[in-house]
Amino acid sequence: MCGIVAVSGTPEAARIAYLGLYSLQHRGQEAAGIASFDSATGESSRVREAGLVSDALNEEKLTKLPGDLAVAHIRYSTAGGAGLKNAQPIRERYRAGHLALVHNGNLTNANLLRERLFQEGALFQSTIDSEVIVHLIARSRAETPDQQIADALSQLEGAYCVLITVDDVLYAARDPYGYRPLVIGTLPGGGLMIASETCALDIAHATYVRDVEPGEIIRIRNGEIESVACLPGFVAEPQPCVFELVYFARPDTRLWGYTVDRARRAFGRRLAQEEPARGDIVISVPDSANSAAVGYSEQSGIPFELGLIRNHYVGRTFITPTQAGRDFKVRMKFSPVREVLAGKRVVVVDDSLVRGTTSRALVNMLREAGAAEVHFRLASPPVRWPCFYGIDMPTREELIASGKSVEEIRDYLGVDSLGYLSPEGMVDCVRENGETYCVACFTGDYRAPLVDAEAGLAMSSHC
Repeated sequence: MCGIVAVSGTPEAARIAYLGLYSLQHRGQEAAGIASFDSATGESSRVREAGLVSDALNEEKLTKLPGDLAVAHIRYSTAGGAGLKNAQPIRERYRAGHLALVHNGNLTNANLLRERLFQEGALFQSTIDSEVIVHLIARSRAETPDQQIADALSQLEGAYCVLITVDDVLYAARDPYGYRPLVIGTLPGGGLMIASETCALDIAHATYVRDVEPGEIIRIRNGEIESVACLPGFVAEPQPCVFELVYFARPDTRLWGYTVDRARRAFGRRLAQEEPARGDIVISVPDSANSAAVGYSEQSGIPFELGLIRNHYVGRTFITPTQAGRDFKVRMKFSPVREVLAGKRVVVVDDSLVRGTTSRALVNMLREAGAAEVHFRLASPPVRWPCFYGIDMPTREELIASGKSVEEIRDYLGVDSLGYLSPEGMVDCVRENGETYCVACFTGDYRAPLVDAEAGLAMSSHC
């Protein structure tokens, strides 16, 4: 995942985009950047730096981003994809004007396109699939930017939300499957804001208007929103990523008709029905499992307690790109509350289990703190398949559930019992209106074609 923001129609565009990135920090921790355009002077500016938003984009750097239009990006990469050269926004000048682009998602035909572009003489400055989109726009033979962008995006497969500026015009688009979220809001003082999650609108006091629809390209010019194209490959049932609801999105965000907190509580209640446990207390692995643990407690009647305290100055361990970094951060990130845990049968609720190393370390920590029993419950099904659409699950070998049974995982974690939410139970919790979701990481049912993988090409670094 990554987080993207655009702000149009206000002289404080870059500063509002900065606030939006701050709210999306949970979507990436490696780099942050903003590109702005000043319609009065025709000048384009950009700042990109490694690190958290507060470090990468300080007051001095924000003063270098004048203008009434800005796009911004917070970066999370797969292993091997880090580095400032891969940070966004990408900014170039081509025949139609100043172009800046930010991207959230993962293209499944990026390497095939890249090889074709290499043969045609293209020079690449990074290893990210997002740069492929810029080359496709610049090389399009279509006459207008509207048509060039539509031409470029129509060649893509996989998951993408993109925000693109061409001089003073802003474009936004989602892939036809709608894997990643993208929302539009109006700013109180005038102007428009687009972001990955509604929590980014909230910090700027923007009012939610609607989602960018799957397969839609919109254009914002002079404060007007126009839907200018519908991408080919229309699907009758979009496939938004259910893992956004399980783990990635912020609890106060509203996605696809559901507040994330509400969805996670429903997962927890259903989990308690499917996988009951005899325990004295329920605790969460904070923070992403808090809502699910509350739901489990509500359904089971077992009291919810704060058994683990999270150090909020340490980032999310799942999106740390190396295993060594994840192991080190577990001890830095969590501290057990011994008075709560000592002598108790503890039901631990986590949102998901991907590699298992973090959870194993947590279980050892709970045992050392005096827990009499540890019963582990997961508010999602076993993750058995890699994600090719933008989550860092690149190979089956890394996924503990791909090669181990539930009992073998229980032994590996060192817990007294282990239970997962069923795929059917998870989807039932969030399909009030017949919604469909991408559940490929749980079932192996990939909908968007895996072009590079099927051609024997390695998947590229996303975002």
